[in-house]
Amino acid sequence: MDQPFRMKSNGQIRVVLNSQKRKTVTKELPDFQVVPKDIPPEHTALKEIEEELGALVGMEEMKRMIKEIYAWIYVNKKREEMGLKARKQALHMMFKGNPGTGKTTVARLIGKLFQKMNVLTKGHLIEAERADLVGEYIGHTAQKTRDLIKKAQGGILFIDEAYSLGRGGEKDFGKEAIDTLVKHMEDKQHEFILILAGYSREMDYFLTLNPGLHSRFPLVVDFPDYNIDQLMDISGRMLLEREYTLSHEAEKKLRDHLIWVKAVLNPNTFSNGRYVRNVIEKSVRAQAMRLLMLNSYDRHELMTLRSNDLVFEED
Repeated sequence: MDQPFRMKSNGQIRVVLNSQKRKTVTKELPDFQVVPKDIPPEHTALKEIEEELGALVGMEEMKRMIKEIYAWIYVNKKREEMGLKARKQALHMMFKGNPGTGKTTVARLIGKLFQKMNVLTKGHLIEAERADLVGEYIGHTAQKTRDLIKKAQGGILFIDEAYSLGRGGEKDFGKEAIDTLVKHMEDKQHEFILILAGYSREMDYFLTLNPGLHSRFPLVVDFPDYNIDQLMDISGRMLLEREYTLSHEAEKKLRDHLIWVKAVLNPNTFSNGRYVRNVIEKSVRAQAMRLLMLNSYDRHELMTLRSNDLVFEED
């Protein structure tokens, strides 16, 4: 993909997050327009969010997308100040991707940015799943969904595995939750932002369950799986934060295991960054037990995870 944004025939903007290197295409700008590389110093809100995004592995296209949304909102405000038309656009989003690819983290950062820009009054994130929306009898679901939307006012309502709302068929109360969400997305489109997240294929099917659902998500973002180097980078950052390091043998063992597990496991069942975090946490506990039994607490040993400390979910 050559650009982070791709317009579709239904007006959606599709964003594909791809950290692979792309060929640079040089284009001449008309009217000798000069685009500055650095953001002017007054845009502190964007700079702060960019610093947080910079701590995340990959996400290059997401960083571009956030910068473009920021620019669009900021310029719209300048147009209003000059008496020009500046039509507000709904910012509901759909995040597609496998578990552990950073969807919740990015949603939280977007909430913080929009709060700093006064797009959202609070910028908080309300996380929900099917059980939080679907009730046990007729009318109960609509009330539960309305209550969640009320809690999300001024912030973001993030519904993970949103496709599960449509799994029960026509008589399932999940359809009632979808219908309620669609109504409030329109009635209160500038009072909160709805982000639906889930596996790509399931989310595509989910969009067909209500005729008004597809058109209400102007931003569709694809979160790709991390490659091996990115997963190792994630593990390194997690260890650095905790003041641990891998021995040379442990690093090789972890890399070999990640290569194997990505080849063997179904992509939908591999939890990417979450998988790495679980390995690190279990291995830290295993190292603690080893040192306790050895009664050895040398500083270097306290910081080093060795190959026999590594604990994998498949073990």
